[in-house]
Amino acid sequence: MCGGFTCSKNTLVGLNVIYILVSFLMIGVAVHGKVSGIVTSLPIVGGITACGVFLLMISVIGLIGAVRHHQVLLFFYMVVLFLIFLIQFSCSCAALAINEGDEIKLIKSAWKTAETKSPSLVIQAEQTFDCCGLGLGEDNIPYLEPTAADQNFTIANDVFKNYPDADCYHAANTSMNTDCHTCYSHISDKVNSGFNAAGGLGLFFSFTELFGGIVAARYRNLLDPFASGPAGAPFAGGM
Repeated sequence: MCGGFTCSKNTLVGLNVIYILVSFLMIGVAVHGKVSGIVTSLPIVGGITACGVFLLMISVIGLIGAVRHHQVLLFFYMVVLFLIFLIQFSCSCAALAINEGDEIKLIKSAWKTAETKSPSLVIQAEQTFDCCGLGLGEDNIPYLEPTAADQNFTIANDVFKNYPDADCYHAANTSMNTDCHTCYSHISDKVNSGFNAAGGLGLFFSFTELFGGIVAARYRNLLDPFASGPAGAPFAGGM
């Protein structure tokens, strides 16, 4: 009968094997992104790798606890899994509930921070989307045509020096191509779809964590029908 000792054990083992595969995938994606140059920010690579390692550690603890029916490991596993569920569920709901105004504030804040602390991220974004400047004014109203300040940043950092065919390529003291637009017009839809995808995926996995915690709690309180009872105990080893 599903819900018994064997079924609960197999469910936990299968769930943790899936988590282990996901953790290896996260670590592999982070390393590949760094090696191939797709992701150049060390904090981003480090964050993804740390999440993968943490998930791997929790999955191994859950797997050992499930195979050996270890009370302490199962208790630790279900408590951590429940805490992760609360955090991930809250973040997923926040990602799905975010509106356009909040997105604009987040994008503008991230862009301004990158301009001062990590200009290479801004340069990479402009090269990727073939755009110039963020495109958000002081009142957070989007604009399409790059301003003089946007063009000066692009020229000063030689953003399109090696991309002469780009729409936003232009030399100093020359007018910019009319087909060149600001970056907000390119990234707004991608940011919105990114929030929706992250929120939906996070919400789905948060319920798998809740399910795993419930199964672990139930499995922890079940008697092992295959274990031998204490010597001299009545009905030892029989279920």
